[in-house]
Amino acid sequence: MIQKEMLIEDLVQTHPELIGPLKDEGIVCLACGEPVWGTLEEQAAQKGIRDISDLVDRMNDRLKKSEKDNHYLR
Repeated sequence: MIQKEMLIEDLVQTHPELIGPLKDEGIVCLACGEPVWGTLEEQAAQKGIRDISDLVDRMNDRLKKSEKDNHYLR
């Protein structure tokens, strides 16, 4: 589960499937070629994202969908 206090480095290492969605939000991450340090909340604030709860919810929804899709592929 994603939380706003998560470090970006930990988030993309644990959930690389979120690299694209984070990039779409303007949060460039390690695998995108530019290292980002700090928490998801800090990076979101720097990108002008005001509703961090909404971002966290959307990322968690993506994870749930990804897990569900992977379950059906087994």
